[in-house]
Amino acid sequence: MNRPTPPKWADKLLSAFLPEDLLEELQGDMHEQFEVQAEDLGLKKAQWLYIWEVLRFCRPYFLKRRFVEQSNYANYSHPVSIFSPIMIRNYFTIAWRNLIRNKAFSAINIFGLSIGISCFMLIAVFVYHELSYDRYVNNADQIYRVNLAVTGNGNIALYPNVDFAVGDGIKNTFPEVKDFTRVSQAVDFVKYENNQFKEQHMAFAEANFIKMFSIPLLEGNIDKALVEPNSIVISKAMATKYFGDHDPIGKSLQIGTQLTEYKVTGLFDKVPDNSHFHFDAFLSMSTWHVKNPTWSNLGPYTYIELNKNTDAKKLESKFPQLVEKYVVPEIQRDMGISLAEAQKSVETFRFLLQPLTKLHLYGGTKYELEPGGDIQYIYIFSALAVFILLLACVNFTNLSTAQSAKRSKEVGIRKVLGSIKKQLILQFLAESVLLTSFAMLFAYLLIFLFLPYFNQLANKNVSFLFFLDYKVIASLFLVSFVSGIIAGIYPAFFLSSFGIIKTLKGMLFTGGKQKKPLQSSLIVFQFSVSTLLIIATIVVYQQLQHMQNKKLGYDKDQVIFMPDSRVLGGNQLAFQEQLKRDNRVVSASISRMVPGNSNLNGTQIHPVNENGNGVEIHIDIFNIDYDYINTLGMKIKQGRAFSKEFSTDSSGVIINESAVRELGWANKNPIGRSIVRSGQQEYKVLGVVQDFNYTSVKQKVAPAMMMLGRNYGGMVIKINTTDIEGFMIDLKKQWDSFNPAGPMEYYFLDEKFAALYDSEQRTQKIFSAFAFLAIIIASLGLFALSTFMMEQRKKEVGIRKVLGASVSGIVQLLVKDFLILVIISILIASPLAWYAMNQWLEDFAYKIDLQWWMFALAGILAIVIAILTVSFQGIKAALMNPVKSLKSE
Repeated sequence: MNRPTPPKWADKLLSAFLPEDLLEELQGDMHEQFEVQAEDLGLKKAQWLYIWEVLRFCRPYFLKRRFVEQSNYANYSHPVSIFSPIMIRNYFTIAWRNLIRNKAFSAINIFGLSIGISCFMLIAVFVYHELSYDRYVNNADQIYRVNLAVTGNGNIALYPNVDFAVGDGIKNTFPEVKDFTRVSQAVDFVKYENNQFKEQHMAFAEANFIKMFSIPLLEGNIDKALVEPNSIVISKAMATKYFGDHDPIGKSLQIGTQLTEYKVTGLFDKVPDNSHFHFDAFLSMSTWHVKNPTWSNLGPYTYIELNKNTDAKKLESKFPQLVEKYVVPEIQRDMGISLAEAQKSVETFRFLLQPLTKLHLYGGTKYELEPGGDIQYIYIFSALAVFILLLACVNFTNLSTAQSAKRSKEVGIRKVLGSIKKQLILQFLAESVLLTSFAMLFAYLLIFLFLPYFNQLANKNVSFLFFLDYKVIASLFLVSFVSGIIAGIYPAFFLSSFGIIKTLKGMLFTGGKQKKPLQSSLIVFQFSVSTLLIIATIVVYQQLQHMQNKKLGYDKDQVIFMPDSRVLGGNQLAFQEQLKRDNRVVSASISRMVPGNSNLNGTQIHPVNENGNGVEIHIDIFNIDYDYINTLGMKIKQGRAFSKEFSTDSSGVIINESAVRELGWANKNPIGRSIVRSGQQEYKVLGVVQDFNYTSVKQKVAPAMMMLGRNYGGMVIKINTTDIEGFMIDLKKQWDSFNPAGPMEYYFLDEKFAALYDSEQRTQKIFSAFAFLAIIIASLGLFALSTFMMEQRKKEVGIRKVLGASVSGIVQLLVKDFLILVIISILIASPLAWYAMNQWLEDFAYKIDLQWWMFALAGILAIVIAILTVSFQGIKAALMNPVKSLKSE
């Protein structure tokens, strides 16, 4: 009977891949096993099993044949790939043991990396949210806002709102425009039965507005909800406020002091957070009944939707024909000037298109629907996030190399037992990835703890549930994995490169100043970033103090503004006179125009009969009474203030110094001269008031003009008392005694002024936080490198101690090298910080000058931190028993 034999081709395949010394022994064992299986299981099944075994042995050679040829695997019956599941499991098992064995090393690394990862993710969320504004809108890339740019006396004034006729005119003139819509803010009292509130977030809107901006209705017809006059669409929150759990559709709300009724025709959930406007109610714009709409003034915010593949720039280049056709005749009529003079408007009066998706970060005018973001800060914070993460990775690299002395013999023994360089590299990378995985988990804890502070700092409303989304988890895992590879790549190659003989004999770290340029470079990088952030923090803080302490041209302290004194009706004057009789009240004025309030009217003016009627400029209008200038402590530089003794003052104006300059009167006496505003109204200049910052100090003071009366909606009260709380209680009683149509609302002018700098205050806090974190991480890195260096030089320190060196002398010697690195960092960071902060300061009309002491202070702080960090290890090395450090292996 013939003995069963396995397939010959399988034997040939096996002999082609296995070394001869391994083939004979292995093939003999396999043949014996085949015979047993053929007898027990049958020939066919035994042959299949034999083929499977051959393929299993050959598979690693298919993947990496050179691995077997270069390694000492003669004694292994089953050669294993370095990427096999068994080896990968082995890498992480050993990595886990090493992390447990070196608890302090692991804890410091996990702490540093978790800070870096959590900071990176929080700022990534902030940046993502900022970049996502208005992208929820269907066809967002086809929607543009129509802006107006007016050039006058070399300056360009940009406005985000245009006149009523512009939207219709653009749509009817250019077939590229698919549709247009308009919206205008409305702040007023809303009443339903016994519920009355001041609503800050309402707007008049065209019938198609909510559809164009993709705001779905929970109830109501989106195409018809705002068609009829006196109709209103409200948010779910507003419906609950007034109607509780009842269905609001069909019910009416009374709005304004006249209690005009608006019928609720629609209900929506809310405007998305990432929108450049947030309204709780939309009132039908058809209620306004605008007659004879014009082109040359300011009006609602107008948006147009373009057809697909329309070039917005080409369309914008056609707008001058609209100016020539419609604006020029209006200006000629309103200003009473010649056609040739009015024709200049074609060059100075421009309609611009701004993409919807860029309104939030590139808006930048003082007339925006809401304060927006700034693309500059997106760049800054993105760079900071990357730098913080890199600092953490650098910290890991330094700590790993600092541990190299302790692991050198481990590497030598592994190499003696047959480990190759690639295995060791994967082993150390596995440790790095495992460590960053733990850092990722700890980063989640940090995010959970600090998310409320982050939301407050960034003015966001991010929920922790956002970070539990699978996409965010995957992103965070990817960030931690990449961070682990980046952080571990150098230590992996560095540790795996140790020679066997030197490591086993302990000759790698026998003392002396061994140059480690990469570690030194990493320390320089860390402290350069830290010093730059310290300088930035100092500069931002100084600029913020400069803006808040700048002389504003008016007195903001103990000034109360009541924006809705109009609800007193005919009792406004009586209320004012009653306040004046209070000895705690210095003065009281009736006006809604106060510094810090962006609700200003504007117009075009030009001087009369000078150089062809002179230059036309845009000017902001303040409607005031006789007590306004005194109440706010403003200074009259020329002429006089308004006076009841002159009946002709109603046709007079007071202008500020900026208006004098832009009208071309800088070297002339403006008193008695005449100006003409839109509508051919002529006014004489009675006085010049000192420039006052009625917007943020970040912006240059614009031309302003004060006129008597015509705006009695608010009241400004200057008080002088130490008992503010008692005065406010009395003020409320006086208010209620007149039975007003609404509740008393007020704010202090200094608080409003401080709110203008929320963005800068947030920036300063963010820079401070980053600087603090960067210093912590850099200090850990310096601590790691000092540990590494002290390990190298411990025998040198022992010899010096034996020869009589003092502890302070040894510490000074050891600290000196690190101080050189820190000084190099300061020299690198200073010019970079000077350039970066100069660029940042360019956005401010009134800015500080960068002083030498700012850079010196940052440098001193960096040096002190370095000395404190390194001295700990230096003192520890200096106090060590020299016998211990000098004894032979």
